This record gives sequence, structure tokens and C-alpha cells, in this order.
Amino acid sequence: MDMTSNAIDVHNLTIGYGSKVLLQNLNFTVQNGEIFVILGGSGCGKSSLLKNMFGLYQPLGGDVLIEGQNITAALGVERQKIMTSFGVMYQEGALFGSMDLLNNVTLFMEEYTQLTRPQMDLLARTKLDLVGLLPYETYMPSEISGGMQKRAAIARAMALDPKILFLDEPSAGLDPITSADLDRTIMDLSKNLGITFVIVSHELASIYAIADKVVMLDKEAKGIIAEGDPKVLRDTSTDPRVHQFFNRIMSKEVA
Repeated sequence: MDMTSNAIDVHNLTIGYGSKVLLQNLNFTVQNGEIFVILGGSGCGKSSLLKNMFGLYQPLGGDVLIEGQNITAALGVERQKIMTSFGVMYQEGALFGSMDLLNNVTLFMEEYTQLTRPQMDLLARTKLDLVGLLPYETYMPSEISGGMQKRAAIARAMALDPKILFLDEPSAGLDPITSADLDRTIMDLSKNLGITFVIVSHELASIYAIADKVVMLDKEAKGIIAEGDPKVLRDTSTDPRVHQFFNRIMSKEVA
């Protein structure tokens, strides 16, 4: 693989369900080490795009290349190899409630590696330490706060040492202080480990704090209506939809 290649390349991607098209002809790249945020209004297809990017859904057309490998076309062993090269944190965290945090993190190691149990435990503790949860390794998900559950889910997503992490609404349901703590964790992981993040979010404070680049989706346009640095888009965009979103201006119907 060419080491200068992008982390992710999206080419002419069209997504939807059956005959219903949500988004069409999307083209963008995510650079290595970037914190890349997908945003837009409710129902515009943010989470659907994310799930098409990491292979949970199959797009109606187009391609997604992860580190140069086409996940939309890959099958069998080739597809599994690509799927283990990244980690995913779902919106709800999706931790296994019957397992403590340590075993939540080692679960994928058991399935995809040949490591011994002591090796897996050591690695899992390293991941928990990276997100500030090492003292809670024996806790069950129900015994920790929502913010801690999100961080534990990130630790589990890092179980196989991926270079790319996909996070779906990581700040959803969190208070501002907890959300800011999670933002700091994401920025630290990006800076210290060089992890590339692809994040779905509509939380403006979080977006301004962490995003290197964003793409803004629009339901009516069925595509991308803005791309770039969120602060620059906020201050300079002449598109009223973009200006309204980034400056939190109520629609005339509501006003």
C-alpha cells in the first residue's frame, strides 16, 4: 500500500434503501490523522453515510476505499481483513451488559487474534488506560456513567489497534462538561496515536473543538453542500443553509 494514500476515499457514493435514495454522488477524502466530522440537519443521512463507509450497509453505487482497499467490493477473507483495520463506536455505546469493561475490550481480541489471555488482558488494560478507565476494569457497564460508557466503547473499538475509528454521535445524551471531556479524549488519541477519526455529530461546540474538516449533508440536496474547516464555514459561507446551521439561526417557520 502506498503510505501517502488517504485514510479513506469516497467515490461517487450513492446510498439509500431499496428504491429510496438518501444521498447521491458523494465524493470526499479523509486524510491520515484527521478528525473528520459528518454533520447536517436531522434526517439528512449522517449515520447512514457512516454505516455505508465502514461496510455495515452496502451502497446503491460508488466505492469506499479504506487505506486504498475497496470495502464495497471486497468479499470473504479480504473483506474481513479490511473490517479489522478500523474500529467502530455506535451511538448507544453498545457495550455488552453481562461483561465487565476488561472483557468488553478483550472480546474482539479473542475472536481475531492468537494472543494468550495474559497478553489480551495487558492490551485491554492499555486501551482502558488511554481513555482514563483503568481503575474501572472490573466494573459492569451499568455501574458507570454515560460518559464513561462512551469512553469504554472507544477503548473496545481500539482493541485491534486500528488506524481509523468511526464514532456515531459520541456526545449524544451527555452534559456539556462530560462531552468536553470526551472531546479531549478524542483529541489526545488523535495527537498521541495518530488515529484517524470519522465522527457523526450535530453538537456545534464539539465540532468547533475537535474537527479538522467537516462535510455538511443536506436532505433536500441529497448531497454535500459544504466542506472544510467548520469555523471558516461559519464565518464565510454565503450559503444560507450553511450559515443558518453553523450560527444556530432559527428557521423563519419557527421564528
